[in-house]
Amino acid sequence: MPLNIVLVGPAPWGFRLTGGKDFNQPLTVSRITPGSKASVANLCSGDVILAIEGVPAIDMLHCDAQNMIKESTNQLCLTVERSETRLWSPQVTEEGKANPFKINLEAEQQEYQPIGTGHNRKAQPFIAAANIDEKRQVVSSAYNTPIGLYSSGNIQDAMQGQMRGLVHDRPEGTKTLTSIEESDVYQMLQRNQEEPQEPRQSGSFKALQDFVDSDGTRPLMTRTVRAPTTKPTTPTGNLQKLPLCDKCGNGIVGTVVKARDQYRHPGCFVCSDCDINLKQKGYFFVEGQLYCEMHARARTAPPDGHDLITTYTSA
Repeated sequence: MPLNIVLVGPAPWGFRLTGGKDFNQPLTVSRITPGSKASVANLCSGDVILAIEGVPAIDMLHCDAQNMIKESTNQLCLTVERSETRLWSPQVTEEGKANPFKINLEAEQQEYQPIGTGHNRKAQPFIAAANIDEKRQVVSSAYNTPIGLYSSGNIQDAMQGQMRGLVHDRPEGTKTLTSIEESDVYQMLQRNQEEPQEPRQSGSFKALQDFVDSDGTRPLMTRTVRAPTTKPTTPTGNLQKLPLCDKCGNGIVGTVVKARDQYRHPGCFVCSDCDINLKQKGYFFVEGQLYCEMHARARTAPPDGHDLITTYTSA
């Protein structure tokens, strides 16, 4: 139901507006400042604005609505639509009037009802047994099994489906045995025990027995058997490709320092005399060894009484 609300000026009015045609949402009051002119005029959060100063706000942009509200100086007339449900907020009443700046945080007294029969304090399982007929009953050991909810026909179908893979059907034409002597398996075992059988021999003993029985006329056929040999494991290709450190001789994994044709670990890239790391300090090769600048000059200094002469190769 539309409501006409008049806010007595001057501005500020004390409410915040959201929505508009450019947002595809209706113009709605989103916030009310307590104690403001909008709060005194009973403008509530959630009210949908239908008209501003008599102008319909259905097709109004958000900025147009703001400009029209700012142009109102003495009073502001709004036509709003308010839903029936409102958010409840505890208020403090002083001298018969609600104080907009105070909120009642005291808990309301409620009727105490102890937990009794109205609450299911302990989960009760389903019936763990079901009657197939008057004399037979199926009992399940599973917890909370709903077997008692099924009919006798469904239980029989389920049991037949489960037992089909465990119990095989009896082949047709079989007869019921009256004694164990009629069993085919029993008769086969008896025949095996009564018939004499030759002792089993390996191929080597059989060839040796034939050679002895023939008085040496039949050649002895033997076969050479080699003991199984284990092939040495070939190193993986990744280990063969690892560069070896020129200083410690171990493989280098990760960062590699290359000086001329030599590879070193970053920690092995040091001077041969003072063991100072040569990273970003410059290095010198003297007789195949790495040195810092100071020790390289000391090793290349000429003997006493000799001068250092620089020679140039002819072009």
